[in-house]
Amino acid sequence: MLKVESLNSGYGKLHVLYDVSVDCDKEEIVAVVGPNGAGKTTLLNSIFGIADIYSGSVKIDGEEITKLPAHVIARKGIAYVLQMINIFSELSVEENLRISASYAKIPDIDKKLREIFEIFPILSERRKQRAGTLSGGERQMLAISIGLIRDPKILLLDEPTAGLMPLYVDLIIKKINEIRKERGISVVLVEQNVKKALEIADRAYVLVSGQIIFRGSPSDLASEKEIMRLYLGMGE
Repeated sequence: MLKVESLNSGYGKLHVLYDVSVDCDKEEIVAVVGPNGAGKTTLLNSIFGIADIYSGSVKIDGEEITKLPAHVIARKGIAYVLQMINIFSELSVEENLRISASYAKIPDIDKKLREIFEIFPILSERRKQRAGTLSGGERQMLAISIGLIRDPKILLLDEPTAGLMPLYVDLIIKKINEIRKERGISVVLVEQNVKKALEIADRAYVLVSGQIIFRGSPSDLASEKEIMRLYLGMGE
């Protein structure tokens, strides 16, 4: 599905990622965790064409998408929900969704909105409410919904639970898992809440100072006590 190989990337002369390789198979949730400043967001930016790639490759279903512009990558089936939520605060929930669906040239927008509201019923209740007045958790649901408008193959999520109350953290994590199972979407999840990310992940990568220091199953990562303690702030 998604294959990142020997990626070196950054921003201009600022080299951030060094020889990073990441795989995400169909209907798989891959968690990318690590300390702040490790390069996790840069990995997502590189996949989505908004970081500079010096060498290496990014492929989706075997097709090279390295260095393609972001709007072309989106049409290939990748959606990116940024940590800084990109919604129109002055517009209603429904207006945000309709604008996104129109931009994506969705033929039956009403049907698409019904699908979204089935996933996030609270957004149906808030459909006429101005997006800027939503709670943090509701805004994140709206941001994820906008990412789902195109029916992507792969969803890139950058710290979707950051700054949320525990109730919303649990709900967002639960919904991410449901979306994967019910819609057959692959997810690359960058998340500071390591415990929650590992609860739903099929595979985990630990990124430290721009390099992968661990790849494997969540259970294998949990047994790496030194990594968990030194880099993820877990354990004694």
